Amino acid sequence: MKSVMKTTLLAAMLLGGISVCAAQVSIGVRIGPPPPVRVVRVQPARPASDFVWIEGYWYPVGNHYKWHQGYWTRPPYEGARWVGPRHDGRQFFEGYWEGDRGRLEHDHRWDKDRDRDRDWERQQQRERDRDRDNRDRDRH
Repeated sequence: MKSVMKTTLLAAMLLGGISVCAAQVSIGVRIGPPPPVRVVRVQPARPASDFVWIEGYWYPVGNHYKWHQGYWTRPPYEGARWVGPRHDGRQFFEGYWEGDRGRLEHDHRWDKDRDRDRDWERQQQRERDRDRDNRDRDRH
């Protein structure tokens, strides 16, 4: 009886130890920092005075990095400034626009459009107008 108890206790301890060890396992995928920035030797002429130059940068796509050429664009609203993407050695941070009207993440699907980030301002204005119209209608 004593040997059965010892065997059962030993088996319980071993099984409990295995499940605790298994609970500590985690898997993550990291692609590391991007390659060095490509050197741009010739910057195209500014299309108009309200355009700003965005330096080229690497950004993650799946398990690799893709190069985004530098480009001229209009800020999404007056006073917005571009904060370029960066990698701190452990994590990648996307680039974005920021200013007194808030933060706007850059969407790479917009990249075919020269006013790529500009339409956001028009959308924000339409939403403000719609909110104002709703408030006016509620007062009457």
